[in-house]
Amino acid sequence: MSDIHFQPPDAVDPLGDVLHMLRLNGTLYCRADLYAPWGVALPQMDRSMLFIVILAGEGWMRLAGREPVLVREGSMVVLPQGTPVDLVSAAHDPAVPLFDLPATKVSERYEMMTITGPGPVTRAMTGVVSFDDVAARRLVDLLPEVLVVDRWHDAAGLWLRSTLDLISHEASTLKPGGEAVITRLADILIIQAIRGWLDTAPEAQTGWLAALRDAQLGRALAAIHKAPGEDWTLERLARLAGMSRSGFAARFSEMVRQPAMRYLTEWRMQKARMAIVGGRDAIGQIARNAGYQSEAAFGRAFKQTFGESPGSLRKAG
Repeated sequence: MSDIHFQPPDAVDPLGDVLHMLRLNGTLYCRADLYAPWGVALPQMDRSMLFIVILAGEGWMRLAGREPVLVREGSMVVLPQGTPVDLVSAAHDPAVPLFDLPATKVSERYEMMTITGPGPVTRAMTGVVSFDDVAARRLVDLLPEVLVVDRWHDAAGLWLRSTLDLISHEASTLKPGGEAVITRLADILIIQAIRGWLDTAPEAQTGWLAALRDAQLGRALAAIHKAPGEDWTLERLARLAGMSRSGFAARFSEMVRQPAMRYLTEWRMQKARMAIVGGRDAIGQIARNAGYQSEAAFGRAFKQTFGESPGSLRKAG
């Protein structure tokens, strides 16, 4: 197959593309007015991301194995893997499981909660969000257990303050379409939190994330992500990267920590799995989209990757 089928763009930003793919689907939102003393235990949220925004007041965040952390008005906490966390009015206050606390259901995905007490009030917004894109999931798997953004009082925090103001307004009024607005605003907040980590964390400068930023490997990765069904060979990917075949293969394996063609196969299989579980295309069409002309060959590769056939997965889903 010639290279005319895939036309690489003049400017390539594969890491930006991955962040763009981090489009969230809101599962549940809750606005809480918490009068001290109070304590809420948020459970593990499998395959979801949890975020907490302190709109007014302050509280303490407790994670297993860590010292409590004070979070104040303007703080945003992101738990990329949905790790369980306690939010409490004082560092050692008890926490009641979230779903044991009374809440008013405003809509299918939106609740309001009030905990009464004699002390000062803390207002918080929590959200459980999910995401389906393969690139987004891979990025999230590399993030730390918790991200805390606390830039309320510096000049760079203007975006945070304005976005939080919008979320607070939508949360208090919840007009038609308000949930969608909150989800898109959460997109902005979470992506900004991740960008801050990418810019400063040493671990973000190695491995797959570093390869995405690499001027040469980034072009090949962007091509795989954008057109996984292309008839990619090591030679074609090396040409896109402007490297020799052997140099590309060695550098890809060193930085991404797996051979390029294995990465391609796994990427195709993950995209195909998403299409099988969440889409309506026939298995044969999904196979072709993944670069397989033979449905049988696709089925073998899929089963080798996931331990079950595409048909079995679709029936189970």
